[in-house]
Amino acid sequence: MKKIILLLLVPAQLLAQPFSATEISRWEKQAKNITIIRDNYGVPHIYGKTDADAVFGLLYAQCEDNFKRVELNYVEKLGRISEITGEADLYKDLLHRLVIDTAAAMKDYTKAPAWLKGILNAYADAVNYYLYKKNPHSKPGIAYPFSTVVSLTMDRWQHWCYQHRRHLYKRIKSILLR
Repeated sequence: MKKIILLLLVPAQLLAQPFSATEISRWEKQAKNITIIRDNYGVPHIYGKTDADAVFGLLYAQCEDNFKRVELNYVEKLGRISEITGEADLYKDLLHRLVIDTAAAMKDYTKAPAWLKGILNAYADAVNYYLYKKNPHSKPGIAYPFSTVVSLTMDRWQHWCYQHRRHLYKRIKSILLR
């Protein structure tokens, strides 16, 4: 009886793994192309064979330094920050969902040149590799695994927000608080 229960539980554990062997192998291959050297102040100096390698190393080092901030930035761009921070940020979620169009981002991704896709993939891959290496049995927050498309929307959002964010946050908040 114990053997049958054990056999039933083993497949469930295998299905719980969010990353495939192919993904893990790809990340480990890319990680071998990167060297991260921290100076006396803890500042990471990243060396890679390609731009995508450098982005992978940068995001991995950023996760080592402050994963919570990386995750909060990501969750914010999903329009789900209020799930973590509370009702006060509902207006931010609304704004992000109004402005960020993931379907358009996916369309842009499919049209992007190979070098840009490599950089975008490296962004998400580095965060997922960090999660695999540092937290293989736990899910962080609500955003898991990290997506390449959201890394593209983060760049679009930063560009758009440069001119509009403060004004629109105040406007949306005033409408919601009526």
